[in-house]
Amino acid sequence: MEAYLDNSATTKVLPQVTEIMAKVHIEDYGNPSALHQKGIEAEKYLNYTRETIAAFLGVKEKEIIFTSGGTEANNLAVKGAAKRNRRRGTHLLTTKIEHPSVLNCFQKLAAEGFEVTYLTVNREGIIDLEELKHSLRPETLLVSIIHVNNEVGSIEPVKEAAAIIKEYNEKIIFHVDAIQSVGRLTIKPAEWGIDLLSMSAHKLHGPKGAGALYVRSGVLLEPLLDGGGQERDLRPGTENVAAIAGFGKAVELAAPNIDRQRETLYSLKKNFYAAVKEKIKEVKINGPEDEKGAPHIINLSFPGVKGEVLLHALEGKGVYVSTGSACHSRQSTPSHVLQALGLKKQEIDSALRFSFSILNDGQQIDYAVKILAEAVNELSRFGH
Repeated sequence: MEAYLDNSATTKVLPQVTEIMAKVHIEDYGNPSALHQKGIEAEKYLNYTRETIAAFLGVKEKEIIFTSGGTEANNLAVKGAAKRNRRRGTHLLTTKIEHPSVLNCFQKLAAEGFEVTYLTVNREGIIDLEELKHSLRPETLLVSIIHVNNEVGSIEPVKEAAAIIKEYNEKIIFHVDAIQSVGRLTIKPAEWGIDLLSMSAHKLHGPKGAGALYVRSGVLLEPLLDGGGQERDLRPGTENVAAIAGFGKAVELAAPNIDRQRETLYSLKKNFYAAVKEKIKEVKINGPEDEKGAPHIINLSFPGVKGEVLLHALEGKGVYVSTGSACHSRQSTPSHVLQALGLKKQEIDSALRFSFSILNDGQQIDYAVKILAEAVNELSRFGH
C-alpha cells in the first residue's frame, strides 16, 4: 500500500488536468502570440485560465500574470515592487517564516541597500499584529506576509494585516505568498486590500511549471526578464500554454468544492493526529493544533528519533512525508521556520511534516499511522 503525505511539496495531477494538457500538446500547439488560427486557439487557453483564476479570487482578468511557478511569482512580486518603486522608500517588512523564494529576495535587496525588518512569530507560528503596526514607518515601501506557512501550516491574519498596513499608508504595497492556500482556503485579495498575490498550479493538483501573480491595477513592477511583450510586459517569453491550461482546469475543479474539501482535509488531519497521539506517547506538535492551522499540514517531532532516518524508514513501507520545505530538504541547515518558533535542536532534528490532499482517504491514514508507530518504536530502541 502507498500513502503519499507530502502534498505541500507537490500534489498528484488530476486526470482532467492531464487530458486538457494533452489536447494542447497534440492539437492546439500554436504560439499564443501568433496571428493565425493555431495561435488564436492557443490563446483561448490563456484566456480561459485567466478568467477562471480571476473569478475564483474575485479580481479582474487583466490582473493575472502567468509565471513559471510560485518561486518566479514571489521573485517578481518582491524584487519587482521594490526596484520599481524605490524612490518611495527603502524600508521593507516581512516575517521570519517566509518561504526561501521570498526570504532570499529580501536578503538580495538588503545587499542592494534596502533595510529589512523581520517580524517574529509565536510558538504557533503566527505573527503579532501589534508588532506589525509598530514596525511600519513613513519610508516603508513593501510588506510581504505568507498566508499559510509551508512547514507548520500556520495561517497568518493577512486580512487584518492588510487593514493595518493600508490604514497607516495606503501606498505601501502588500504582497501575500498564497501558494499553500489557493485552492484550500478562501482568499479575496481585492476585497481584503492585498496588492500582490502569488500562486502555483502544482500545489492544487495542477502541473509543475505554471504559476501566477495577481497584480492589482495601478501597482507597478519591474520585470525580471527582458524580451517580448507577453503578460503585460511583466513576464516576457512564450507562455507555457499546456501547463497554464492545466492550471486553469485545476482551479476550475477546486473552486466549487473548496468548502467541502477544506472540511475533508481538516477531518483527515484531525484523525491522523488523534491516532498518532494514541499510538506514540512521545510526540509533539509544532505550530497550531486547532483550526488556526491549515487543513492540510501538520508538523510533528518525535524526540529521540532523527527525522531524516524516520523519513526513509517510512519511505521503505510506501509512506511519503517530508522533513520540511522541499526546497530545503537536501540541505543540512536546520529549518529557519522551526527555529523561529523557538524549538530546541533535538525537536527540530526529529521533526517531520505530514501534508494531506483530497486524494488521501481514511485507509491511507490508518496505514500511515501504523507504519509510523512501528518505525518510531523501532528507531527509539536504537537511539536513531
